[in-house]
Amino acid sequence: MTRKPNSMYREITQHSYTRREYMGGVPATRIVQFDHGDSKVDHPVTFSLVVEERCQIRHTALDAARIASNRWCEKKMGKSGYYMKIRVYPNEVLRENKQAMGAGADRVSQGMRLSFGRPVGTAARVRVGQRIISLHTSPAFAKEAKTALSKAAHKLPTPTRIVVDKGAKLLA
Repeated sequence: MTRKPNSMYREITQHSYTRREYMGGVPATRIVQFDHGDSKVDHPVTFSLVVEERCQIRHTALDAARIASNRWCEKKMGKSGYYMKIRVYPNEVLRENKQAMGAGADRVSQGMRLSFGRPVGTAARVRVGQRIISLHTSPAFAKEAKTALSKAAHKLPTPTRIVVDKGAKLLA
C-alpha cells in the first residue's frame, strides 16, 4: 500500500479513473460486506449519514466506518434489531507516482518522467448531500443508532450529519 497520508487523496483533483479492464494490479477493496443485520424485518425508523462536502473516501476509511458502526449495533441492538447498508462503492482507482527515498535515490528514481502513477487503492467519490450509510431500526433503538452513525462519521475524512429518512413522527 501507500506510505502517503490519506489526506492527499481526499480532494478530487484527477479525472475519473475506473476502467479496470485496462489496468493491471488494482488492489482489491477492503469492504467485503455492504449489508449487515436483519434485512427481512421491516424496521420503521431509518437514519442516514449524509456528506456535507464533495470528496473522495478511501476504501480503508469506509471499511473502518463500517466496522465501528456495525460493532456498536451488534452489541447494543442484537443481530435482529437493525439493518445497515453501505450505499457507496469505492470504484475510483487512486494512482501514485512512487519515489525512491534515501541516499542515492536520485540515481534510481526517474523523477516526473512518465509520472502517470501506479494503482495504490480505491476510493468512492461522493457529492454534497449523498447518503453513505443507512441504518434501519426500531424507535426503541434510536439513540443507539445515532451513536453508531456518529462512530462511523469519526472514521470518515469529510464532515457529515445524521438525518432521519423515515419514521420521524415515531421518534417525537
